[in-house]
Amino acid sequence: MVAVATSCRLPAGLEDIARRIVFALQQEAEHFTAVGATPKIELAALQFTRITDPGNQLPGYEGVWRNARNDRCGTLTFNSDHSFYAEYDLFCPHPRDTRWFVEMVTAWGRDAEVRCEVKLIPGLKE
Repeated sequence: MVAVATSCRLPAGLEDIARRIVFALQQEAEHFTAVGATPKIELAALQFTRITDPGNQLPGYEGVWRNARNDRCGTLTFNSDHSFYAEYDLFCPHPRDTRWFVEMVTAWGRDAEVRCEVKLIPGLKE
């Protein structure tokens, strides 16, 4: 994808879907983080850029979440075919199973269909 603008606002239809995606990410993050340690995943914190799909020259949008140090900690991309993919970094121990470390929460789908899951990696052996 090629960026064509530095910052923009999503069209109303995509903003509604983005709210559902952010809600799904937040719910999944709350399930896989310790009580009180869940980050606040907010739509307002996303900085969107309009992008162009080089394959078909149709527009899409890419949003980036940044932490307090301005490091990228998540993305939400709307593709020209109405599909989307989002990820938000959690980097925390699994709250109930010490064999696992929670790397990130992801969401994907098309139009109003949202699927969500976490990405787990094996924890360090002592």
